[in-house]
Amino acid sequence: MPPALLAIAFLLAITFCYGGLCAASPFGDCRKCRGWGHAITTDRKGKAKRGKDCCRCKATGKRIRVGRHLYNVAARLHRDGTR
Repeated sequence: MPPALLAIAFLLAITFCYGGLCAASPFGDCRKCRGWGHAITTDRKGKAKRGKDCCRCKATGKRIRVGRHLYNVAARLHRDGTR
């Protein structure tokens, strides 16, 4: 099998797997707070405590995946264009 064909097949497989992931689980953990919804700080004794709420995910700990966002934009554009 030529290397170019193998590379195309590999990229298609990755694309379909990511599409399946976005369909099955449209929300992933926030990259800034790692899904906690807030920062983890320590007090002066070294004990962990809750910090400020994450502004990126609005303290939910979840964010929409890029692939799901692109799908939502395309679906909204198609829906608005066919009304």
